[in-house]
Amino acid sequence: MTVLGTVPRRLGRAYALAFAERGASVVVNDLGGDFKGHGKSSSAADKVVEEIRAKGGKAVANYDSVEAGEKLVQTALEAFGRIDIVINNAGILRDRSFVRISDEDWDIIHRVHLKGSFLVTRAAWNHMKNQKFGRIIMTSSAAGIYGNFGQANYSAAKLGLLGLSNTLAIEGRKYNIHSNTIAPTAGSRLTQTVMPQDLVDAFKPEYVAPLVLWLCHEKCQENGSLFEVGAGWIGKLRWERSLGSIVREKNHPMTPEAVQDKWEKVCDFDNASKPRSIQESVSILNDVLSQIESEGVFMNSTSNTRSASSDFDPSRFIGQKLPTVMYNYTHLQPILYALGVGMSTKDPDHLKFLFEGSEEFCCLPSFGVIPAQASMLDGGLSSVPGLNVDFTKLLHGEQYLELYKTLPTSGQLTSESTIADILDKGSGALILLDVNTYCGKDLLCYNQFSLFIVGAGGFGGKRTSEKAKVTVNPPNRTPDVVVSDVTTVDQAALYRLSGDWNPLHIDPGFAALGGFQKPILHGLCSFGFAARHVLKHFANNDVTRFKAIKVRFAKPVFPGQTLQTEMWKEGNRIHIQTKVKETGEIAITGAYVDLTSALDKPSAKESMKASGLQSDLVFEEISRRIKEVGNQLVKKVNAVFQWDITKDGKTTAQWTIDLKNGSGEVYQGPAQGSADTTFTLSDQDFMEVVLGKINPQKAFFSGKLKVKGNIMLSQKLEMILKDYAKL
Repeated sequence: MTVLGTVPRRLGRAYALAFAERGASVVVNDLGGDFKGHGKSSSAADKVVEEIRAKGGKAVANYDSVEAGEKLVQTALEAFGRIDIVINNAGILRDRSFVRISDEDWDIIHRVHLKGSFLVTRAAWNHMKNQKFGRIIMTSSAAGIYGNFGQANYSAAKLGLLGLSNTLAIEGRKYNIHSNTIAPTAGSRLTQTVMPQDLVDAFKPEYVAPLVLWLCHEKCQENGSLFEVGAGWIGKLRWERSLGSIVREKNHPMTPEAVQDKWEKVCDFDNASKPRSIQESVSILNDVLSQIESEGVFMNSTSNTRSASSDFDPSRFIGQKLPTVMYNYTHLQPILYALGVGMSTKDPDHLKFLFEGSEEFCCLPSFGVIPAQASMLDGGLSSVPGLNVDFTKLLHGEQYLELYKTLPTSGQLTSESTIADILDKGSGALILLDVNTYCGKDLLCYNQFSLFIVGAGGFGGKRTSEKAKVTVNPPNRTPDVVVSDVTTVDQAALYRLSGDWNPLHIDPGFAALGGFQKPILHGLCSFGFAARHVLKHFANNDVTRFKAIKVRFAKPVFPGQTLQTEMWKEGNRIHIQTKVKETGEIAITGAYVDLTSALDKPSAKESMKASGLQSDLVFEEISRRIKEVGNQLVKKVNAVFQWDITKDGKTTAQWTIDLKNGSGEVYQGPAQGSADTTFTLSDQDFMEVVLGKINPQKAFFSGKLKVKGNIMLSQKLEMILKDYAKL
């Protein structure tokens, strides 16, 4: 990895040494002038290069001005063959009070700080783009963020770097080029002019370098962010905007007096929003225009003034039932849904969800949202008197689905919906909609839709509800399973055939009105991907084991992007998080799937009793003992073992000892996913091995014990069968 860093005075030197110590090849650039930009010397760059080489590192010097960006990058290419990281750290000062700044003072500051960073980065850009990797650091300043007396020229250039970096982050994202901005407080030749010497000495550059190294690491997905850093502290900054106020009325001129009247509201940061993109920034204008042209029952959140229906009381809507909706379907709908959430005949395990002629033909459990959603989309919410919901402002915030019975592959379902609660989230209103779906008199499933209505908050209601199904954060450890699945460019077009006809997911013009650069994937489509990943890897695609799923939709996904589902097993709960692999952004968060234990299934218990095997009792005892010390065993063993127990030459039972995921588990059936080692032996031989009557090695060489997979892991079974199970 090659790093190009500009100006190695204290901060730049700390970066260069830190990267070199981690094995990077470093180009050290310094024109060699003083802090005002006068003079030229090679000594500063040479000194740092010598330090790096003395420690066994790789480095070369460059003495060109940053205004000769091509020459700097060419030095890296000639010396090391590539350019991966650019640290824009060049800087000088020409401090003057505003009225005393000359044209030269203004121009040279911008040429070095802003234009120099532009030219160096532009020279490296195509090389990073072609290799699908690049990391860029822009060095801003507290003066650029907040302003500082006597530094108008410097402040303007430094804030310009933030705008440059944010745009590079957007344009470079699809090429895995990340650009971030730091505003360091560190002792340097520049801060000596504004800080006393004792503080210069206390704010070591070594306290800034670790942040720069992390932001440039290939695993770091941070992009387009701004950080203040110094003295061992790091803080991330973001924009905040007041909810503001609408200061004109329909068919009336807008006046300065109206601005004056609403000034307190314009400047009120209670319940402030935090726009993260230009799309989010301008999207409020669509709401403003709509609210001016029409009257709604909710309080106008952008003005904090009530609309014509100023007596809005959410309690009058809570408990209101929506019209009952019938959902008739054949085998076609479950198949179409399975295709919509990414299933394919390329995977043999998917056939039972895609072929009505399969002996095991069944519905994906997450299909349970489809008949429930129909009750909401078919005019359900708009039918409640006085509750005027603008679906162009509706966002799907969270979803909960719980199954009570296996979904039939065809039939007639009835859904009954109730408004469970309405919450005031400031920038919007949150409607909790409970939907119970029946097949005849049997309750099949329960859904809770969390629906966020943009611009409908601020009516003084409560912010939380005991009726809401809450999200849960995943464990603080690496995931047990990670699955990546590529969506197709037509994924949204296919999924919408299951009943969600919102043009946001297919019409570019409509998506643009919502602030999106192109149509986005349905949140419930990503939901379906995540649900089936859990079903396959932790339930062997056994739909009878799927109990419930809860998700929060955090960021949009575009068709064609890769969904990366991260899963953590904690008993019968599988925590999940879904990322967009190309950007690293989290699309689904706080999510989980609850499964029923394989042993909880009546069929499993019945087959266990029917088998009459002595080994069943042994595995039950192993299961009980492992529950007491599972965490210890997972750390020591880190493997999944499957046992195929035979009787009269036929496999009669299968057991899995999972000491790799979560806190460990023993269950009847094949491994959920893949086993590291699989053992096959008869029930009688198993008992003789467990009781020590026959040596496992002799059983193996005599053919009584067959082993597939990682044979060496079988040595760890001793601690299971003896040290812990003590059988």
